[in-house]
Amino acid sequence: MNDRQREYFRAKLLAWKEEILRESKLTLQTLQEENVNHPDLADRASSETDRAIELRARDRQRKLISKIDAALLRIEDNSYGYCEETGEPISLKRLEARPIATLSVEAQERHEKREKVYRDE
Repeated sequence: MNDRQREYFRAKLLAWKEEILRESKLTLQTLQEENVNHPDLADRASSETDRAIELRARDRQRKLISKIDAALLRIEDNSYGYCEETGEPISLKRLEARPIATLSVEAQERHEKREKVYRDE
């Protein structure tokens, strides 16, 4: 991977992280403003369900931020874009679709097959 490609993915990852942080801030503001006690039990249950879903999504995004940070560190140490399992380059198409990818398509498929076998047992 050349310097121009690394810089492209670094900018892409930073923009993605910034977007996630901005959305998280909005969620926190909304949840604080929405502290409403609904007199109707059905409305209250619906509101609680919506909050739980939103918080679960934010938790997933929090975990995603750590993966983005790890990818940024790999860019800095020049290991970004190489499969952790085989050492082979990860295709640019895969990195474009999943910039935090650590495995090539082939290695990911093998990993998922192993997971499926162990899950089925």
